[in-house]
Amino acid sequence: MEISTLDLFRSLMDRRRTIAIGTAVFTACAVLAALLLPNLYTSTIVILPPQQDHSMEAALLSQASSGLGMLGSLAQQTLGIKNPNDMQVALIRSRTVEDDLIRRFNLQEIYGDKRASDARRKLERNTSIDSGLKDGLIRISVTDKSAERAAEMANAYVASYRYLSAGLAVSEAAQRRLFFEQELKKESDKLADAEQALATVEQQTGLIEPQGQATAVIESVAALRSEITAKDVQIDAMRKFATDENPDLQLAEEERAALRQQLERMGADTATQSGDFLMPKGTVPQAALEYARRLRDVKYEETIFGFLETQYELAKIDEAKEGSLIQVVDPAVKPDEKSSPPRALIVGGGFLCGLLLTGAWVLIADGAERIRRGS
Repeated sequence: MEISTLDLFRSLMDRRRTIAIGTAVFTACAVLAALLLPNLYTSTIVILPPQQDHSMEAALLSQASSGLGMLGSLAQQTLGIKNPNDMQVALIRSRTVEDDLIRRFNLQEIYGDKRASDARRKLERNTSIDSGLKDGLIRISVTDKSAERAAEMANAYVASYRYLSAGLAVSEAAQRRLFFEQELKKESDKLADAEQALATVEQQTGLIEPQGQATAVIESVAALRSEITAKDVQIDAMRKFATDENPDLQLAEEERAALRQQLERMGADTATQSGDFLMPKGTVPQAALEYARRLRDVKYEETIFGFLETQYELAKIDEAKEGSLIQVVDPAVKPDEKSSPPRALIVGGGFLCGLLLTGAWVLIADGAERIRRGS
């Protein structure tokens, strides 16, 4: 049995009253739903993450290069800092920050949840964070039934993040600062021991100046040892961020091996830090030789201490610049209009759904009636 378009139109016109009633029912339900849904308000705060500015660091590294020679050039090979946006967003979304907001605004009671985990999930659904891939600005948007509370919660995200980040070494600069701080403390103890040993020799021998030849050789050996130790520190720092296949790390290891070979050719034992360093024993009294060795140790430890101190200060400056925290570009304000629900869209959707569904039901019912009569 074939049914033409004209037959379908006639079926719809014959039952236009049914279609009108069905459409009216759906529209009324949509209107009721739109009226019952509460108004929701969205407030947004725009923030600028910490920016990387190495101008001051470059100036200090230039001074370090002129003052420390080889060690200064090694200091200029410190690692760069990654883009912070993704890390900042992850911290803002952290459980610590979310729990702080839940406690501050009593969200468990507001959301009607007995468990903090349920309130946390609802808070995450009501919060949108844009990491700012295009302009570099992070936008935190919070939606709530209260316009005032939405603005307060958006601003509270930044306040909670600042409190959290104050106690975390989240940046590469902070990690480098911690590393060089630990190394500086160790080197300070070594320098104090070397100075004490030199003072002891001075008291025992009465010497205050080694022979010129011994001084030149010892200073050369001390300089080589300083460069080797600086390479060790640089490699240790790089291993915290680079793999064994990193070309910069491999180059640093090759340079360290070359320095060790040069030190061995001068007669030094790189493992035990002993050796006479091509010094003619027949012309250097034993007391002067002992004094020279202690003086060598002091110069060596002083050089390494100066290198570590410079690196430590640079890392502190970097961390301080990053520690300026995020800057608020546009604080969240109380919205003057709702963001949802779209009541006109809901009513329009209810009307359209009612019309289509009722019309389809009429056509299906008419078709079934035609089939029954034809059989």
